[in-house]
Amino acid sequence: MQLDPAAILRDRFSDAISRVYPQAAGQADALIAPSKRGTPGDFQCNAAMALGKLVGQNPREVARAIVEAVDTGDLTESLGEGSIAGPGFINITLRAEALAGLLGALAGPELGLPPAAEPQKIVVDLCGVNLAKQMHVGHLRAMVIGDAVARTLERLGHEVVRQNHVGDWGLPIAMVIDELHHESVAGRIDLSAITLDDLDAIYKAMKKRTDAGRTGLRLAEKWDLGPKVIAELRAEVDDADEALARAKSTLVALQSGQDWAVALWQRVSDITMSACMDACRRLHTRITLEHSAGESSYRDELAPMIDDMLHRGVAEEDGGALVVRGEGEDPPALVRKGDGGFLYATTDVAAIRRRVRDMGASRVVYFVDSRQSLHFRQVFAAARKAGYANTPDGRLASLEHAAFGTILGADGRPFKTRSGESVKLADLLDEAHERAERVVIEKSPEMEPQRRWATAETIAIAALKFADLANDRVRDYVFDFDRVMAFEGDTGPYLLYALVRIRGIFREAVQRGVGESWKAATVHLGHEAEKQLALALLRYPSVVRAVGEHLEPHRLCQHLLEIANRFSGFYDACKVLSAEDATTRDSRLWLCDLTARVLGDGLGVLGLPTLERM
Repeated sequence: MQLDPAAILRDRFSDAISRVYPQAAGQADALIAPSKRGTPGDFQCNAAMALGKLVGQNPREVARAIVEAVDTGDLTESLGEGSIAGPGFINITLRAEALAGLLGALAGPELGLPPAAEPQKIVVDLCGVNLAKQMHVGHLRAMVIGDAVARTLERLGHEVVRQNHVGDWGLPIAMVIDELHHESVAGRIDLSAITLDDLDAIYKAMKKRTDAGRTGLRLAEKWDLGPKVIAELRAEVDDADEALARAKSTLVALQSGQDWAVALWQRVSDITMSACMDACRRLHTRITLEHSAGESSYRDELAPMIDDMLHRGVAEEDGGALVVRGEGEDPPALVRKGDGGFLYATTDVAAIRRRVRDMGASRVVYFVDSRQSLHFRQVFAAARKAGYANTPDGRLASLEHAAFGTILGADGRPFKTRSGESVKLADLLDEAHERAERVVIEKSPEMEPQRRWATAETIAIAALKFADLANDRVRDYVFDFDRVMAFEGDTGPYLLYALVRIRGIFREAVQRGVGESWKAATVHLGHEAEKQLALALLRYPSVVRAVGEHLEPHRLCQHLLEIANRFSGFYDACKVLSAEDATTRDSRLWLCDLTARVLGDGLGVLGLPTLERM
């Protein structure tokens, strides 16, 4: 059921235009827009000017024809010659009783969002951590946006399976395991006390060590920088080759299941995933350990999949490597290297096959940064050509890369620490908490420590998540702690406060001895501020559906801010508990309750924690 008056008017005016001017069907927009300040009515139909040019008639005559043909039912006051202004604008006034009726429909348990008539099974790929590496600020977007969209799709009645694709296999992990093995055997590392910071440091050191000297040696030999320099660089390369050879040997040990290698791999995995799950819980996502599928889980599927593609002629050899040629404008994908090794693309194609064929997904959405756009075009094209994107009933599953932009610092560059390192996600969360706690202490110095900590944590997480979600997903945005943590403006704390403010009205009502007669109240929208709040609330279901369709949580963020702002205007203009009579008081309490329910539901869809008091 459509509850948004603007959408209802758009449908009814479009139908009238199609009947009166069939030659314009599909070409003319009803152009329904809110009336500008000082203009009569609530909405305008601005279609007559463009339509007049299309059909060769005077726009005002076109407007008359539309007014005579349109059936708005009981939604609007009657339309006539007096509704037409200027060259053909049609002014539309909504009936307060009709708006109240729509609000009554919205106020049901589902808030205008019944489960989808044809629910889908949708896999959402999000988070994407790598073993032995600290999660950094870039992971925030993959987790927060992905989980918010997953929650939205669940709210719409779809079955959602989250998948945290973990980089837990291959040579980089073998380097870390090899170093851990040698250092523990030498007694320089206590494996029971090792931390993720330790693993991260080892990962970086091993990468630097195995890369050492190579570029310098090539340049030194090219420019003949002398035997001493060349000898020093050659020694570095020899050391790098030795470390790389050891790592390759360890990788073989891991792949063959040797106990010592598997035990170390498991230790690294446990440490990394424990930190990942801590971040997921702290950020109030619904990502759990059971949603994590490492690249290691695909290792037994890759060779048979490649054989299948070769057997069916999907993949072809090119210089010893295997390539899947794209069809049409689709780019080719390399799925096996010349030395027989597999690539990230190989694993990602296998993941699509598993998600569509085994999990039964009809839609697979990847929340990965925009730098991976070409990679996903290649992977999707290869999966489609191989038939791995075909569902068991023969339909083609939708494969979507919901790319997102980068978080930038004040200098307009990727957000880094002063030393140039990526900002650790845990450090970002801690600093947000510290800032929020300082504000809580300042505003409520009497609050007990435990409650103060919990309040600060809720404010911090809501602030960070909202700041990320409120920005258009595909764009980069500048991160500014002062703006993010502000209690005024378009921020998460402002939305939390708006909800707390409404809940406070009902606590005060109880203190004043006001009963619950408002629950059965008939809502009256006599004040313009009440009507404007109602119009915003009625758009809620269509906004949530749009987020699910376009995968853009910022639409819901902006809408919740609009509701909060309109509630503020309503509360300033309309007395609630001190209303002139009980009927008006109960009507306004009913409207307050519906606003709180919609705000609470919307914040839940976004994954923002809320508070009873601030």
